[in-house]
Amino acid sequence: MTVKKRGLLAASVTALALAASTALAGCSSEDTVTIGVVGASDPYWQTFVDAAAEEGIAVELQDFTDYNQPNPAVSEGELDLNQFQHIQYLADYNVSNDDDLVAIGATAIYPLGLFSTQHDSLEDIPEGGTVAVPQDPTNRARALNVLQEAGLIELTDGGTLFSTPAEIDEDASRVTVTEMDASFTATSLSDVDAAVVNNDFVTDAGLEFDEALFQDDPGAESAQPFINIFATRAEDADDPTYLKLVEIYQTNEEVQAGVLENSGDSAIMLDTPAEELERIRTEVEDEIRAQ
Repeated sequence: MTVKKRGLLAASVTALALAASTALAGCSSEDTVTIGVVGASDPYWQTFVDAAAEEGIAVELQDFTDYNQPNPAVSEGELDLNQFQHIQYLADYNVSNDDDLVAIGATAIYPLGLFSTQHDSLEDIPEGGTVAVPQDPTNRARALNVLQEAGLIELTDGGTLFSTPAEIDEDASRVTVTEMDASFTATSLSDVDAAVVNNDFVTDAGLEFDEALFQDDPGAESAQPFINIFATRAEDADDPTYLKLVEIYQTNEEVQAGVLENSGDSAIMLDTPAEELERIRTEVEDEIRAQ
């Protein structure tokens, strides 16, 4: 996802006193693993930090509200890992920036939902109404496919991982699409008829996942590029501490339950092998380069 740069609101959310307690005795600050996330205040992240501490790993979370920042921060060594993106986003970032960040572990896959505070159903959205979608290429394309599946627009390319508003057949579509930063679609709901809202921003906006008027199917094979991942530098792909953190996320029952609860039970939890994640990433990058 290449989101237009806005001000970065990055606040260091450090491991609390517990993360620096007896469980970490003898673990110096230089051993701390820094992870960039979006939504560090979600309760399951503190559960994850505590679980890592029990394994002797100090974790510091750095919270971002701008998708444009966590990947460069990993690439430049300011972060060790990040966990905020899906494979499609990482692939687009790598190609656009000639970078080689890699996926080392799966977390979950989430549906992408269409929300409205103005209307109670798809049928209530008026002809010529306005629907907001994220403006970064990867989420924008997925959002346009959601709108097509919902019967609100028609795409002349049939709907692909690379669809853009230029492919909207206006004569065959019920609504007008407007693009904005992914973090703004939820907060714009009072000004538009509906908006596609990334899962990172659903609960923060006071929305419930089950309030979506429509959502795509995260279990479909075509959704594989939207598997969310831990990412790091290629040279650190086999770092045992990083892989242990992936294992903790995937196997700790409290962490898993917390992620599910935070998603309104909409997430599909995954432990897809890193080799498979990398196969998908490589294929998506090849498709992007071929565009």
